[in-house]
Amino acid sequence: MAMARTTTMLLLVAAALLAASCSAWEVNIRMPTSAADVDEAVVAPLIHALRPLLGSGKHAGVACDSWLLGVEAHNVRDWKTVPASCEGYVGHYMLGSHFRRDSKIVIDQAVAYVDSLKLAGNGKEVWVFDIDETTLSNLPYYAKHGFGATPFNATSFNAYVREGSAPALPETKRLYNKLRSVGIKPVFLTGRTEDQRAITVTNLRRQGISGWMNLLLKQPGFKGSAVTYKSGERQKLQDAGYVIVRNIGDQWSDILGAPEGARTFKLPDPMYYIG
Repeated sequence: MAMARTTTMLLLVAAALLAASCSAWEVNIRMPTSAADVDEAVVAPLIHALRPLLGSGKHAGVACDSWLLGVEAHNVRDWKTVPASCEGYVGHYMLGSHFRRDSKIVIDQAVAYVDSLKLAGNGKEVWVFDIDETTLSNLPYYAKHGFGATPFNATSFNAYVREGSAPALPETKRLYNKLRSVGIKPVFLTGRTEDQRAITVTNLRRQGISGWMNLLLKQPGFKGSAVTYKSGERQKLQDAGYVIVRNIGDQWSDILGAPEGARTFKLPDPMYYIG
């Protein structure tokens, strides 16, 4: 009987500690840059000074992890902000190890696919990359703006872009370097505008990313959807004789719309939606 009471007390204490930890935040300003570092963030660059330990929450009776799955599966569409009740969950996901694990499995598949290719080696094979949340991470910005739970503010976001301080996503950088080593030419196709070209180039180079074939930015006055814009630019590449080996982005609008490329890869991004 005494043993049973002791066990019960221990369980109650453990439950109390777990509940308390749900609102705890630990200082962690690092981000992994290699596959070996995925489970523990042990190296620079800075992502954010707060890393939550646990997360939970529901939106309209639906668990936030289920909402996130709906977003990534493109079943939840046309949303403007992360549900307020899911802000903490998305923050935990992005700052903890879960986001890094999910990104790693995407890039692992992409690298395996590269290894399976029989390349022509004629200088015409390209791989299309998005930039924001695909190559460069804007998490330092979104961590200060509700992880997407507050309405997007173009003025403050563009001010952040002009700093040229966005860190590279290490898994994408691994893929980028792999492609260059086998002779596939990277092409950046971004929703950033032409006036942001210089700072985008500077930011990429600061993060050790160079040697791309082209950087395609949105021209002034373009009024169409992201799908229309990006598929149109891919068509121009194809019309110029290039073979789009693959295409990678964090938004479905990065990869939908012919020509998509022979295969597409979607990285996770529950912080915003671009249709």
